[in-house]
Amino acid sequence: MANHSTTSVLPPAVERFVGAVNRSDGDEAVAAFAADALVNDIRREFHHTPAIRAWLENEIIGDSVRLDVRQVRTHYQTTIVTARTTGNFDKTNVADPLDLTFYFTPSPEAITQLIVIANQPTPPWAAGDQVAS
Repeated sequence: MANHSTTSVLPPAVERFVGAVNRSDGDEAVAAFAADALVNDIRREFHHTPAIRAWLENEIIGDSVRLDVRQVRTHYQTTIVTARTTGNFDKTNVADPLDLTFYFTPSPEAITQLIVIANQPTPPWAAGDQVAS
């Protein structure tokens, strides 16, 4: 049985987060997370609601970030979303276009963990039978 797949369906909490970000609705974006959730955004950790709220207000909602979902995959309980990411953030040394990978661990009610990474393409010699990214 395969433990990964490509899909077009976002779990409800992930859909709630993406929609809230795209509407600049910080309260709704925060509400998508569990109270004790962990966010790691480009190697910086934000743990629990107050820190996640501050991250969202300062770097996501405050910078008018928009997420154009390009691909959704699952791997075990992780939902992996590749999104073209735009906004008013500092673009110094940032790829253009900027496609970020969001690794969500959702529970039925909320996001318990989010890891955001600016991935590089997998080298051909390491691709093997990986799901295309």
